[in-house]
Amino acid sequence: MPTSIITTDDLRDFKLELLEDIKKLITKRASVNLKRYLKSTEVMEVLQLSPGTLQNLRINGTLPYSKIGGIIYYDSEEIDKLMAENRIDNKFD
Repeated sequence: MPTSIITTDDLRDFKLELLEDIKKLITKRASVNLKRYLKSTEVMEVLQLSPGTLQNLRINGTLPYSKIGGIIYYDSEEIDKLMAENRIDNKFD
């Protein structure tokens, strides 16, 4: 098995490629028009949550919702706000 030596230049290049890929994903997500109000199944899919976790977020008041005719709706702007408020920035230089 051949041995490869990774240099700091290789790591820097990898970092730049990774950041560019992340930027593309963010831009792509931003260009997709999300509906203003999402149903529970849509929120679970977008945030990768289980039904129980979503219910806990409702019960403890973390995620506001509206209930109309037995269907629970979530404001996509409130979800974005919640994500921004809970953002953790780790700075690795």
